[in-house]
Amino acid sequence: MARQFFVGGNYKMNGTIKSIQDIIHHLNDAKLDPKTGTSAPSSSLFTFCKTEVHNADAVFSYQEVVIAPAALYLLLAREHLRQGIEVAAQNVFDKPNGAFTGEISAEQLKDSGIGWTLTGHSERRVIMGEQDNFIANKTKAALDGGLGVILCVGETLEQRESNKTIDVVTTQLKAVADQTKDWSKIVIAYEPVWAIGTGKVATTEQAQEVHAEIRKWLSSTISPDASDKTRIIYGGSVNEKNCRDLAQQADIDGFLVGGASLKPAFVDIINSRA
Repeated sequence: MARQFFVGGNYKMNGTIKSIQDIIHHLNDAKLDPKTGTSAPSSSLFTFCKTEVHNADAVFSYQEVVIAPAALYLLLAREHLRQGIEVAAQNVFDKPNGAFTGEISAEQLKDSGIGWTLTGHSERRVIMGEQDNFIANKTKAALDGGLGVILCVGETLEQRESNKTIDVVTTQLKAVADQTKDWSKIVIAYEPVWAIGTGKVATTEQAQEVHAEIRKWLSSTISPDASDKTRIIYGGSVNEKNCRDLAQQADIDGFLVGGASLKPAFVDIINSRA
C-alpha cells in the first residue's frame, strides 16, 4: 500500500523569533514537489494537511510536512506558515489540566491550532528520565485530545551492539499498544539514539531492516491494516546528502529531521522522493 510521505522538522531548543521567521519564510517560498507520494489517506486529520504547492495550477501534494519549534514559538509558526504545513509541539503532558507547572496539555495545543506533538524522543527518555509507561500515557492523552502523534523509538549503541535493537524498539511500542489500539493518528519515528546529532547515520540496510521489523510487529500486535497504513519514518542525522537513498527503501515513509531542519537544505529532504 502507498503511504503518504511524511517529513517532520524537530527544532529542539534552537531558534529565535528572527531565525524561525527566516526558516518559515524559506518554507513558504519553497517549491515542494507535487509528485511526492501517490495517495493520501482518508483520515480527516491527514486530508487537511496536504502540502500545497503555490503555482498556477494550485497543485496539492500527497506529502505531509510538520515542523516542531520550541513551545514559545508554536503560535508564531502557526500564524506565519502557509496553508498545508503543520506545527507540532515537542512535548505534551498526560493530564488535561491542573497544577503541573511548566507542562502543556493536548487540549491547550488543540485550542491553539497545533495539530501534532512528539512523544518519546530519546532526549526526553535519557535526559528527562521518561519511562515507557509515561510516554504511553502521554501518547494516549494526545490521541484522546485529537492530536496526531510522532512517536519516537530507538536503541542505544550498546543495545545495538548487543543485538537488542528489535527487543528494545518493540518494548517501547508495546507500552503504547497496551494503551491504545487505534494507530491511525500515530506516525512512528525510528531514531537510533547513537545516530542522533552525532553525524552518524544508519546504513540504508540497517534502517530498512528495523522499519520492516516494526511493520511486522504492527501486523502481529495491532492489525495487518495498521501495518499497511502506519507511516514509519527515520530520524538520526538525516541530511540532504543521505535522504534520497533512505527514501527509496520500501518501509521508510519519510523522516524526522533535527539540525538539518533549521537549514535551507530541509527543502531538499522534503523533496527527497522527487
